Amino acid sequence: MTWQTAKAYLAQPWTFYQILIVALCYAIGWLISRKVEPWLEDRARTIKGKPGLLRVIIAVMRRSHWVMFLILLSAVRLVTLELTWPSRTYLMALALALGWAWLAISVSSRIIHNRTVSRLIALAVFSYVALGILELRPEATALLEQTAIQLGDLRISVLFVLRTVIITAGFFWIASLLGNFFDSRIGTVEDLSPSFRVLAGKVVKISLIIVAGMLALSSTGIDLTALTVFSGAVGVGLGFGLQKVVSNFISGVIILMDRSIKPGDTIALGETFGWIRELRARFVSVITRDGREFLIPNEDFITQQVVNWSFSDKLVRLDVDFGVSYDSDPHQVTKLAISAAGTIDRVLNTPAPVCWMTEFGSSSLDFKLRFWIADPQAGLTNVRGKVLLAMWDIFKEHGVSIPFPHREIIMRTPVEVVHRDAPDAAAVKPPDGEGQ
Repeated sequence: MTWQTAKAYLAQPWTFYQILIVALCYAIGWLISRKVEPWLEDRARTIKGKPGLLRVIIAVMRRSHWVMFLILLSAVRLVTLELTWPSRTYLMALALALGWAWLAISVSSRIIHNRTVSRLIALAVFSYVALGILELRPEATALLEQTAIQLGDLRISVLFVLRTVIITAGFFWIASLLGNFFDSRIGTVEDLSPSFRVLAGKVVKISLIIVAGMLALSSTGIDLTALTVFSGAVGVGLGFGLQKVVSNFISGVIILMDRSIKPGDTIALGETFGWIRELRARFVSVITRDGREFLIPNEDFITQQVVNWSFSDKLVRLDVDFGVSYDSDPHQVTKLAISAAGTIDRVLNTPAPVCWMTEFGSSSLDFKLRFWIADPQAGLTNVRGKVLLAMWDIFKEHGVSIPFPHREIIMRTPVEVVHRDAPDAAAVKPPDGEGQ
């Protein structure tokens, strides 16, 4: 439709009637949706175990006014077609096409979890579809192509930038989806070690991203030879600025190849003690017993001393020091201590707990109880505490006392002791007749 034809069409009375019909249908659809949407929300909450379906239903539910509007407008247009000429329903047909396109695009874009990105993609796709419906796509393409800047032999137009961004984002999005898919599939292969599964998943992801970048550049028609000097200068700058990033990345690859740590290992690095939840390209996620998650750079695991409690196996030996009074039988004490440790679920029977007398202390017989556990990630202090409580109970049952320090104070000069509740002797008067 040319501008002259559109101007003549807008001057007709039926054009204003159609605009009024579209506005009324939208207002009525909005009022109906306010009554229907709470009922739809209650029904949607009953869906369990299907997050994908629930996301689509919620997306449609949040746009129930658009659904009601389009249904009402479709019904009105059908009635109008039976009563008058088809040309008098052109704006209604146009509104229906744009409305259904917007509803379909906005709902389908909900598969993207980021709301801002989802809205931007929905707006971009709708703009493209709307220009096609309005038959304005050639004019818009020509306008975007004319708006450009010239950099030597390279001409950069708005259309070129938009096309490059869309194609590159599309390729990287597909590469990310495929990378996550292959990573999840590799993670389910139990024949491979945990470290090799992580390494293989990262190699697949990085390879797909590199291929996506090359396909995007070739699809947009960028001449890579024209960017040689520029890319060389940028590469030098990035090399200095990303030293730590590259160092952490290479360190992560080395960690995965030598299998020094893997997900599930219990490690101690400096003052951080916990178990490894995940290995990333730049850092290692370590969760401590208090629920804090430390993101430690991979380089620290290469350059610093790391204690891996479960490197070759998960068996860990713990020591508990204690003392008993001198009137106790040390042979009985060792048997009772070993028996107490055996009552704790986490203490292993093989290797069996042992107890040794270590010293004749100043006020006690000193012992050391040693036992093994296979789950250090479950905590060390708690199992020591349970063993100590079990020893307390069994010592109390068999009359074994645990000494505590006594203090004896010797005064070099005599000290007069006065009771506060005793009456003052000087203040007491003798009875009458006495003392004469």
